[in-house]
Amino acid sequence: MFVTGNELGGPNVVPFLTKLVKRWKKEDPRHLYCSASGYALIPEDEYDNAYGARAQLWGQGLKGRFNAEPLSTDMDYTGDVKKHSVPYVSHEVGQWCVYPDFNEISKYTGVLRAYNFELFRKSLQEHHMLDQARDFMMASGKLQVLEYKEEIEASLRTPGFGGYQLLGLHDFPGQGTALVGVLDAFWDPKPYVDAKEFHEFQSAHVPLLRTGSFTWTTDQTFKGTAEFANYGESDLTNAVMHWSLTYPDGKVFAEDDFNGTDLPVGQPTRVGNMSVPLNKIDKATRLRVTLSVKGTDYTNHWDIWVYPAKVQMPHIHGVTVAHEWNNKVKRILERGGKVLLLADTSAVKSNIPPGFSSIFWNTNWTEGQPPHTLGILCNPKDPALSDFPTQYYSNWQWWDLVDHSKLMVMDQMPGGLKPTVQMIDDWNKNHKIGLVFEARVGKGKLLMTSIDLQHNLDQRPVARQMLYSLENYVNSNRFNPQESVTPEMIDQLF
Repeated sequence: MFVTGNELGGPNVVPFLTKLVKRWKKEDPRHLYCSASGYALIPEDEYDNAYGARAQLWGQGLKGRFNAEPLSTDMDYTGDVKKHSVPYVSHEVGQWCVYPDFNEISKYTGVLRAYNFELFRKSLQEHHMLDQARDFMMASGKLQVLEYKEEIEASLRTPGFGGYQLLGLHDFPGQGTALVGVLDAFWDPKPYVDAKEFHEFQSAHVPLLRTGSFTWTTDQTFKGTAEFANYGESDLTNAVMHWSLTYPDGKVFAEDDFNGTDLPVGQPTRVGNMSVPLNKIDKATRLRVTLSVKGTDYTNHWDIWVYPAKVQMPHIHGVTVAHEWNNKVKRILERGGKVLLLADTSAVKSNIPPGFSSIFWNTNWTEGQPPHTLGILCNPKDPALSDFPTQYYSNWQWWDLVDHSKLMVMDQMPGGLKPTVQMIDDWNKNHKIGLVFEARVGKGKLLMTSIDLQHNLDQRPVARQMLYSLENYVNSNRFNPQESVTPEMIDQLF
């Protein structure tokens, strides 16, 4: 395949490219020719490399697929394929950012110096979070990999698709610093993903999962369809695919084999359906869905979450549950009381839009296109999250919580106070952003969240489980904040 250039424009571009493509098709007919990647397209193209089939389009902001709705993999880009009369290759899929790795600075030993990274590091230090730099990079990197995984798998799920074009596997230091790679600018791997894991979903042989949701309740039956994308050199005959659902410790919840299936080259093939009742699960948990072809190293996996269909909230003793930050709450804290503040999100003062996905390309080059954050960071072993299954980074179950939140800008808080659930800010701003935090106020103890944990909980099992976990925590003797803040500092959040 041969393309003449990238995103070409101008008043004479179409006649110029037409002449050029015709010439090359005559000079060297061994290739398939395309006028340009992105635009402009011409009738002489033998394949189209164009915008459309990807999760985030330029200027789309929070209307992109990862931010507009919870993840469903029961979709593909068949509609986009039908718009083209020649094979269609999607243009510049992904462009999901990760927080800078400041260890990269020392690699600049030649004529270039990483002034940009030095400025970002200085800013993070001034915001008293330099000790979290690696955590920000690792957590945002894990989210980035999840996003690339779904981008690529959506392409592989699409019948008749000509292929996908990643903008790159490595970072692009220009255009405002576009940290969109799983490799750094020196083509070295970043520490949050290795080639083996990435190869599971970006290779010639990829097991695929179609499912309508990644969050379930115990009165439901998990339903999914297994497919297989074969773009290798030969068909696979009578291939047996194994499926399993396992707990985080590896214990098997359910597993079975599909009947042997032929997997021809050049298309995704539907292998079989999974239907697994979840009523034997007795508490909130994460399950891993794994698909693998027996006798090969073709394997792939996804995480899903299962929550109790009904939750009996704890009977709280000696803790005030408040929905407003007011003088009454301040007096309770001043006298040594305990408060769980489930803040009314409409009252929280914030100009940072709550987006689930990572930053697209970078905020400087997109002129501030949201989202402006890089996912969450938390400690899964924090006692406040004991009853809320999570990794230390954003996974798909966090979508509802982020979408129904206001992001608290906590720059006025002490440097030692780390939010229980923190949002990682754009490296150009480095605000301390929280969704959940705890602190001593006066003689009292406060746990506050700016996630909406009040409305439609019967339809929001993730939010209901978060509330259950926070209430259990404040109701226990483990609730013991270490950092102190003043009421005036909290005033600034509203």
